[in-house]
Amino acid sequence: MRLNKVMLVMLVAFSVVFLAAYEGLAQKKGFDDKEIRIGQWGPQTGPAAPWGAVARGTKVIFDMVNEEGGIHGRKIRYFIRDDQYNPSQTMAGVRDLVDRQGVFAFVGGVGTAPGLAVQDYLKQKKIIWTSVCTGAKGFYQPHNPYMWGVWVLYEDDGSIIAKFLVEKKKFKKIAYLYQNDDWGADAMVGIKKRLKTYGMELVAAVPVEPIERDLSSQVARLKASGAEAVIGMVAPTQAAIALRTAVSVGFHPQWIHSYNLTDYVLMNHITDGLWAKEGVMTSAFTEDIFNYKIPIIKKYADASKRLYPQERWGIFFAAGIVVAEPLVEALKRTGRNLSTQAVANQLN
Repeated sequence: MRLNKVMLVMLVAFSVVFLAAYEGLAQKKGFDDKEIRIGQWGPQTGPAAPWGAVARGTKVIFDMVNEEGGIHGRKIRYFIRDDQYNPSQTMAGVRDLVDRQGVFAFVGGVGTAPGLAVQDYLKQKKIIWTSVCTGAKGFYQPHNPYMWGVWVLYEDDGSIIAKFLVEKKKFKKIAYLYQNDDWGADAMVGIKKRLKTYGMELVAAVPVEPIERDLSSQVARLKASGAEAVIGMVAPTQAAIALRTAVSVGFHPQWIHSYNLTDYVLMNHITDGLWAKEGVMTSAFTEDIFNYKIPIIKKYADASKRLYPQERWGIFFAAGIVVAEPLVEALKRTGRNLSTQAVANQLN
């Protein structure tokens, strides 16, 4: 009798463990009959917090999809993790979403260093990652069969900006303020290559760490170089600090930043109007999101105001919709029989 009781207890314990393991495996598929789990990281707090709007903007398109009944009967369940633009936090958040929440795919994900921190892990896990929010070459060479990007390569961005400053604006003395990572390094390659074709060199190349708040020494170096124009490849907070510091010491070059700072309304707000007053420029590669004559832009803008009236419609928030569109379309084309490879086939 005692033996039977022991066997019964062991059988129950085994059943619990088996069911837990089975549920864990099912969760790791990333979907079931009712939902598809999708994740994104982004700096909701910290030095790059303005970029956090990207991850929040993605909620708009997923909510629109869910209002229409989902994709082939499955609703999208969306997770955001605040990584504070800190690669170690990115890894912690991604591991949580993969191992505990069992996400099927990631979209977006702001930042070169944060993305590089999780790139190999996601590839090893064979997790789909669409619309990587960086133009660093390290994400595309060598090819990753589970990752797709939409951003212009930073090397090309830097080259195009340099060409514009020389050929259109006729500047002779150009300096460079850059984030000290692969973003800044890649863009510098493009800038230097382009300037070399004109027989020119940068008069100064000044690095900035993502966590720096006092840029007085960097601005002093830029001013001392005699730069007529400064190319910037830095996060929103550093761009704002650099501009305020430059104005305070009487340094008024033509500032031109990467497409990562094209949210003019936001940048003007966080610089107390200096962005517009100083005539700061940026590169860009998207349609004007305030051109409501374009039906799809009006549709998304109206949905944003209805679903999230507390959010400001701007390029960062709208970018969250852009990064999710390819995955939504691929899921629709895949049909009801989901798998990582089936969706990857539609994205290729």
